[in-house]
Amino acid sequence: MVPRSRFLSVVGGISVAYVFLHLLPELGHFQQELEGELGSSAWRFIESHIYIMAMMGLAIFYGLEVMVKKSKKKQGKKTQAPAGVFWVHIGTFILYNSLIGYLLVHDQFANRWGMFFYFVAMGLHFITIDKSLRSTHKKDYDKYGRWLLTTAIIIGWLVGILTEVGELVVSLLVALLAGGVILNVMKEELPEERESSFLSFAIGMMTYSILWLLI
Repeated sequence: MVPRSRFLSVVGGISVAYVFLHLLPELGHFQQELEGELGSSAWRFIESHIYIMAMMGLAIFYGLEVMVKKSKKKQGKKTQAPAGVFWVHIGTFILYNSLIGYLLVHDQFANRWGMFFYFVAMGLHFITIDKSLRSTHKKDYDKYGRWLLTTAIIIGWLVGILTEVGELVVSLLVALLAGGVILNVMKEELPEERESSFLSFAIGMMTYSILWLLI
């Protein structure tokens, strides 16, 4: 088995705690707020099924992981995914990071501490993503990927400052983010070939949960 850094397991626990203590409850809040507001709109089904979007977010990233693994198998002994797969994979994470930066402005935080804990949870989550993408794409990620993902966060934040969108759009974005975070954390913690630390994962999750509940 490949040993996994205890720090990364702590980070995984923190990310999971944030999803279940903030993002998912917020989806419930959005669903209540949207009830009866969409009328005959094509998005009316979201009033009672907003969690479908979270499921879609999870499915999108799961599909990406399957695509990357299959492409690497076809490459035989090569450990780096093909260039085309790299750009599809990185392109999706560019949108993912942009979304996180955007929600830093538009997410509904109870107070400044809520925003701070969002910043901490997502900042640490980026470490997990960076580790995963680097191991998958090697030189391509170091040359292009990490800079594009960093820029994406800033662009998302700037778009959030310069634009104002409706609650429906924000709710859909939060739902997609929740599904993506869950999948990206679990795929790093659960594989049989990776020797993760459950104790470190639990410590990260419990510590963050306690701090979140105290704010």
